Amino acid sequence: MSLKWTILSAALASALIISGCSKETASTNEEKPAAEEKAGKEEQVKSDTEEQGETEPEALVASYKEAVAELDKAKEDKEVDFAKVEEIYISDLQPLVKKRDEEFGEQVDQTLTAALAAGKNEEMNPVVVRQLFDKLMQKEFFQTVRHEFAEIDENWGNKEEVTEEYEEAMAFYSVLQGTVEKRDAAYESNMQDVISGGFSEIQSAIENDDKLAFSLGKQVVDKTLMKTFYYAVGAVPNGYATKASESAKTDETEAMIQQSEGWAFYQSVYPYLQKNAPEEADYILGQLDLQTEAKNIDAYKINRAFVRGFGKIALHEYEESKEAFGEEKGTVTAIEGALFINMIENDIKEILGEEETAKLNESAQAYLEAAKAGNKEEADKYMPLLEESLNNLIQKAQ
Repeated sequence: MSLKWTILSAALASALIISGCSKETASTNEEKPAAEEKAGKEEQVKSDTEEQGETEPEALVASYKEAVAELDKAKEDKEVDFAKVEEIYISDLQPLVKKRDEEFGEQVDQTLTAALAAGKNEEMNPVVVRQLFDKLMQKEFFQTVRHEFAEIDENWGNKEEVTEEYEEAMAFYSVLQGTVEKRDAAYESNMQDVISGGFSEIQSAIENDDKLAFSLGKQVVDKTLMKTFYYAVGAVPNGYATKASESAKTDETEAMIQQSEGWAFYQSVYPYLQKNAPEEADYILGQLDLQTEAKNIDAYKINRAFVRGFGKIALHEYEESKEAFGEEKGTVTAIEGALFINMIENDIKEILGEEETAKLNESAQAYLEAAKAGNKEEADKYMPLLEESLNNLIQKAQ
């Protein structure tokens, strides 16, 4: 590995170190006086609304596609006009990235800027630059979908406003749809249908002024997109961790490209995983770090780290559901627990077997229905089964 590559990969990785601080930022914000926090939120909403009014989502999506189309020349061994891509990024996309960086406590703009500069200065394989740009921009559109959902939540009751934010979320999701469909084809899954159903539930919730239905639909979309990114990175046998480790046996350049794809896709789930399962999250990050040689990637251990991490998150969601039972949060965290189980269902079947997986899914569904109905006696029947199975899964996923 060249010195330039080592220095650059370290710079790229630094953005993720910052992203891990987002949890601390949130804690600090919680300590602000209520009036000050409310004023800050109102000012942020106003600022975001004004800034987003300058560039419509469709225009941002078009700029992203134009930049990727230029970068695609690298895959055909053609010269890429990196100055053109930089110009598109700076003039059209960078403002959005900077807003998300500020909102989520990250430094993705620094990473994208460094990657494009490296491509222009011929310090990085242009195909690697292409993959980093594409996957990190997909992360930013994913974060922007989340931002729009937060805006809907903030402005609930203003039907015109939340309808517009829903439509913007749909426009930003259009960038991610191809990635979802590709994973569906690779794993014979139906994530695209699930996400479409989630958006439909959100739309109906807005029309019927049903806040809980919106909250549940939002979780379906959000966690199914996280599942998509997991499938792209750590699932077996088609995740980039597996692809890179296999390619490293015969083609170092191809392995490096696949490793960069895995690393970049992972950024969409790393902050969430790091907050709830830091040991597993940081192990995966270290394995996919661009300073790690692809031949040293252990795809099996990456997969098992994902399983343990998501299993721990599911347990955490159920713990929160118990504490908030009878409230909206109790139902929302119940569906989150079920969605994290679904995220790793194929892995659970391999580790615990078909019968145990079926029981776990049945318990998750039964608990969710009990939470929706506010039936604590019924819910208490299934919580011990959920906890036992998930703890067993985490123990065996070593």
